[in-house]
Amino acid sequence: MAFAYYSRLTQTEKRIYRKSDEISSVPVPAYPVLGRAVEELERALATGNRPLTRLTSQKFISLLAKILKVPPVQVEVMAVRPSRRWGELHGLYTPGRASAVATITVWMRTAQRRQVVAFRTFLRTLIHELCHHLDYELFRLPESFHTEGFYKRESSLVHQLMGIAGQDGTSTREGRSP
Repeated sequence: MAFAYYSRLTQTEKRIYRKSDEISSVPVPAYPVLGRAVEELERALATGNRPLTRLTSQKFISLLAKILKVPPVQVEVMAVRPSRRWGELHGLYTPGRASAVATITVWMRTAQRRQVVAFRTFLRTLIHELCHHLDYELFRLPESFHTEGFYKRESSLVHQLMGIAGQDGTSTREGRSP
């Protein structure tokens, strides 16, 4: 099933969309270091310290990029989400062009209350933006569309990472916000 905007795409874009839609998962080996990185990210976010959360997010995404054998991506963590009439911006992916490195930007505080977002929300946003990077670098798609396959890949990664993090007997607490 294609999303409503599919009808506005060119024939070339429709082919890319369909190819993206066919890819439903991104297998990640269950490395214990990856589980520890997820847990470290959760602890950093809970502190509300933006520089610490940025550093930990960068280490986490760099580790994932290395495991998935894709070029590195720079991570920026901003404070309060920008908001307008359309809602709040959670994250943004900027592809690398020429010699520039791709960038993932995520926001760690809600727009209204300025509270640190729930960990699972933050992780899902970070992974969502990484999925755009994977579309370009791992799957070699010329565009990164929000397709059902894209959202399945995002969910696949989040579920795997949460499972890896919980394998040592300590489980990450879902949905909590400090």
